[in-house]
Amino acid sequence: MRPQVVAHRGASHDIAEHTLGAYVAALDAGAEGLECDVRLTADGHLVCVHDRTLRRTAGTRGVVSAMELADLAELDFARWKNPWNDLDDEAPDRDEKLDKVLTLRSLLETVRDYSARTGRRVELAIETKHPTRYGGLVERKLVELLAEFGLDRPGAPVRVMSFSYTALQRVERLAPGIQLVMLVDRAQYWPMLRRVIGPDWIVGPGIDELREHPKLGRRISRSGHDIHVWTVNTEEDLRTCVDLGVKAVISDRPAYLLDLLDPPNT
Repeated sequence: MRPQVVAHRGASHDIAEHTLGAYVAALDAGAEGLECDVRLTADGHLVCVHDRTLRRTAGTRGVVSAMELADLAELDFARWKNPWNDLDDEAPDRDEKLDKVLTLRSLLETVRDYSARTGRRVELAIETKHPTRYGGLVERKLVELLAEFGLDRPGAPVRVMSFSYTALQRVERLAPGIQLVMLVDRAQYWPMLRRVIGPDWIVGPGIDELREHPKLGRRISRSGHDIHVWTVNTEEDLRTCVDLGVKAVISDRPAYLLDLLDPPNT
């Protein structure tokens, strides 16, 4: 069975990450899952933003956790990806809501409505970012929101990911039915993590670690854990994942990977 293709921050190779535009493009491309990072604003909203600061993606000073949602909503989160777009007279007009800060609630609504309209199951892989000034409040807010959408039950199309073992423990205590993914960015952490993570937890190594440590993937697989790999953007890396029996690949280029896995009829 081929791996599930999950859009990393949306179709982020072509469109500014974590914007509604990037996720709509990923859905249109046929992505089977969407990945996002979440942070908590000063007034308690979960927003899809990777960095702690706003310098890279919004071109301004400030820290996400110190700002209210209304202030973030005034910013353009897409201009950095194509700074010359305003000078292109032939560029199509953009719907501003596609380029603004995206709340997790809005993303959940988008996926729910899309699935209802198309009958296609789309899974969500949600990463909580740590360290953060709000600590465990992030996971508590996340579980509350997922429960509101009925996504806190076994078999729901959602999983929570983190590099923080403590964060995943919190989610497990709050909502035992949610699938968990222990992200791994250093191969040397695996021997310790193998002893402490739950038997049903998924393991999420980075593709760089799998390349640099060829035995890592086999060791994880032999432990009985499913593997989800980030960030897979090339045919060679996809082949590595397929050979390992990886269950999901997280990619900035979901359309490209889908074409490699399911070549269009010619």
